[in-house]
Amino acid sequence: MSEPHASSPDSPEIVASPPPRGELTPAALLASALVAAIMGASYPYMVLKLGFGPNVSVVAAFFGFVILKAVAWKTYDRWQNNIVQTAGTSAAQTAFMCVLLAAFDMLRHENVGFTLELTPLKSFLWLTVACTLGVLLAVPLRRHFIVDEKLPFADGIAAAETLIVLDPPRDAAADRRQMAAQAAWALMIGLVLSGLLMLIREDAKVINWLKEGWAPPGEVLVAGVVVAKGWTLAGLTVANMGVGVSYGLLSIGSGMLIGLRVDFSMILGGVLAWIVAPYFLIKYGAHMTGGGVFTSEATRTQVLFWVMWPATGMLVAGGLTALALKWRLLVKTFTSLKTMKIDGVDFPLAWVGIGVGVCTVLLCLVQYLMFDIPVWMTMAATLLSLPLMLVGLRVLGETSWGPISALSNMMQGLFAAVAPGHIAANMVASGTTGTIATSSEAIMQDYKAGHLIGSTPRSMTWAQLMSVPIGAACVSWIYPQLVKTYGLDGTGDARCETIHCMSSPISRKWAGFARILKEGASALPSSALWALAIFSVLGVIFTVLEAKPNLRKFVPSPTGIGIGILVPFSVIATMFIGGLVAVGWKRADQRSHDKFMVPLASGFIAGEALVATVVALYFIAGG
Repeated sequence: MSEPHASSPDSPEIVASPPPRGELTPAALLASALVAAIMGASYPYMVLKLGFGPNVSVVAAFFGFVILKAVAWKTYDRWQNNIVQTAGTSAAQTAFMCVLLAAFDMLRHENVGFTLELTPLKSFLWLTVACTLGVLLAVPLRRHFIVDEKLPFADGIAAAETLIVLDPPRDAAADRRQMAAQAAWALMIGLVLSGLLMLIREDAKVINWLKEGWAPPGEVLVAGVVVAKGWTLAGLTVANMGVGVSYGLLSIGSGMLIGLRVDFSMILGGVLAWIVAPYFLIKYGAHMTGGGVFTSEATRTQVLFWVMWPATGMLVAGGLTALALKWRLLVKTFTSLKTMKIDGVDFPLAWVGIGVGVCTVLLCLVQYLMFDIPVWMTMAATLLSLPLMLVGLRVLGETSWGPISALSNMMQGLFAAVAPGHIAANMVASGTTGTIATSSEAIMQDYKAGHLIGSTPRSMTWAQLMSVPIGAACVSWIYPQLVKTYGLDGTGDARCETIHCMSSPISRKWAGFARILKEGASALPSSALWALAIFSVLGVIFTVLEAKPNLRKFVPSPTGIGIGILVPFSVIATMFIGGLVAVGWKRADQRSHDKFMVPLASGFIAGEALVATVVALYFIAGG
């Protein structure tokens, strides 16, 4: 959902050159395993906290720089580091599927007949097989999209620029070499500051230093959030809705990176959801599901259940409209496949075929034995992932927008027609297509970075394959620990009423759409149904308008509004501050902004996520 990346005027010129030594060196493999574990373990917290998955190629490249410099500083080069960042990105992309695990948990607590529970072992087996299949299926597409079509893949360009900044050409000026060290220090400073702040936050439970009475007069500190005390609307205490500002650098860093337009759209969604909506719901007594009306004693969970429907409408309608507007790209994708080739430097096509066959059989077995999904449905989900992958990669390459979420909603509708009323089949089958297709997105960005600096695609594929089980193991193990430690909105956790739970709008949308498909529109409060219809129309209008370059900067992002409705207000308020900081910094000193903003913001993101992961493991271990 981030804004397209634009190279700065000071970005280094990217010229491909062959690696001077082997890429899969012992040092590179060791660093790859370490960075894959770091990214795989920390990424679920980022996704569940922020509500979306930021691209971590640049973060992984900085970690690779630090580790490779420590273990093999004499032989460090950008090609080895590209293997490391590829491994980190692949593991993170696998870990991104925590959104599916969260959607399962949300549905299981909504009393809709969904009882499927994923144990860590089931999650590991499922994600490992499905994501490995996605990696292999992306191999033949590399040359088509990267070499022949020359699609931009903006995050891949950003990763390549970072790799060259961290390893300038041997004849580069001294200031270029100094810039690499300074950028790494900026990352480490951001990492340390963010990690320390996370440690002293009350909701980390490690150092209970910030007490309620510490806050300034008229304010109260609740679980890492400063909220206004005594502010009411229609008798409702706004603080109970989580309206405030969190003190966490992860949100600041994310706001710095995604751009002020999306930040503004998210804060707009937050105001509509947690200030405007509660006022009207209480004032006019909108009916809740299950009887009763909203009163001044309404809880945050009750409000969330209502506002999730207009958010779902905007996200789904906006995503599908954006896809429809790119119909020429879709036609071009399928008509140009006849020219698709594979190079000798690619992973051998025979190995791809064998791997795809083995993984497909394993996926059929896993889903039949663990989820009771018929083999024919798994085969259908696997086959349908191919057009999703083709469409998703084309759109991502040209627009920097990954449409897999919207495409997965289409698959939900298809499987609802194939297996009506079978909500488990709907979730597992659409999750399978989405998982396979999603695993190709960041991987193609890696191939773009490697193509620009001259890496060998075969070596990168090996790094991706090695990292998938690492990412699957990390997310399968750490996800339940994060939920136990911090709570998850929409799962009946009482702690979520104190506003410090994690949220996952993508999961909420996935689960909500499945519920509509199973129960029909009658399951919604009538007022929520009207809001869903209105916001769906607005999602279409905003998407059409933002597709026009001359209007884009004046139109709010429908994705930003939808996510802003579902993410806790305090998180998006802090992200908005981060966006203001980035704009102010650029206007005050563009040179230092271009040099240090990305690594510093990346450190802010990684530091809190890493400490949050360690804290979760600490308490689970009985610390």
